[in-house]
Amino acid sequence: MLVTSMKTLASLRGTEPLTAAYRAGMRNRKYATALLNKPTAPHDVIPVTTADGARLRVHAYGPADGDPIVLIHGWSCSIEYWYPQINAFADRYRVLTYDQRGHGESALGRAALGPATLAEDLEAVLEAALPRGKRAVLVGHSMGGMTLQAWAAHFPDQVAERASEVVLLNTTSGEVRYETDMLPLLNKPLTVSARQITLRGNPIRMPGLIAETLLFSPFPVPGGPLVSAVLKNRVMNPKATADEVSFALGIIRGCRPLTRGLHAAALVDMNLGDSAKHLSVPTTVIAGANDLLLPERMSRRIAEILEAAGTLADYHVFPTGHLGNVEAIDRFNAVLGRIAERGARPAATAV
Repeated sequence: MLVTSMKTLASLRGTEPLTAAYRAGMRNRKYATALLNKPTAPHDVIPVTTADGARLRVHAYGPADGDPIVLIHGWSCSIEYWYPQINAFADRYRVLTYDQRGHGESALGRAALGPATLAEDLEAVLEAALPRGKRAVLVGHSMGGMTLQAWAAHFPDQVAERASEVVLLNTTSGEVRYETDMLPLLNKPLTVSARQITLRGNPIRMPGLIAETLLFSPFPVPGGPLVSAVLKNRVMNPKATADEVSFALGIIRGCRPLTRGLHAAALVDMNLGDSAKHLSVPTTVIAGANDLLLPERMSRRIAEILEAAGTLADYHVFPTGHLGNVEAIDRFNAVLGRIAERGARPAATAV
């Protein structure tokens, strides 16, 4: 089924069921929560083209001479996913972020999706956007955390040169198909308007085959109360606010359906093994206690690899689902702020 799905998806490269303007609008709605809104400060656009000719959208916020923070988003997300951090840090730091290939406004390109592509794209961004002699705090969420592990394995000599510290948020080293607790998609009662959706007294269950078909299918994600409830209960956590859920759903709906399907098919069986051992700078791992997509045990495994390598700086478990920097903005920003302050030290005195 997976091979068939990937062949079907690959045959659809270049198709766009929704306009770019529509998708951008979904990613830039207005919210009562100020940090979720589009930054008012201007940004620089940095041209980056990958080895296979794909153009990536790269933005740089904040003072050009500020200490850099690089934010790397996850599956089905984009630059806009990091608005809570761009708004919080761009007044004093140089916040660099990009759309991974196929996401946001970046081109999908022709290269096969895998660890090498993730690594090479990040290296291209760092080469173009990070001044020589500057070391950044590198932050990766979900697929972004996998990107950092892949980059470290492919470019181990660049880690200490480019990074002062690393943050891995709600991520994994692989084996998603067998480790995720989110599939079957509805394997526990779903709360909608304070009620559970049940069938003959039992929670609705969705076979893995159907769930995988939905994940891999190149069709738009709909809106509405039911989809919001699924997102809140299965991807986020039941205490997520309406603004947080709406923001996350807007980001996801703003992703090209084809991109979502192709990357899901590539990521579900990706295995990075002990690639994290190549992260040779202090690395903080943050997991979500209620993360069903990439459960806490998957982050703990990475932390154990880092601890054995002597580079584990800290391990946090937030009371969140999969979107730790959105569901716990203040707590995440406080952790990142402390790390960024440490990262501002001259390279010669860094640990």
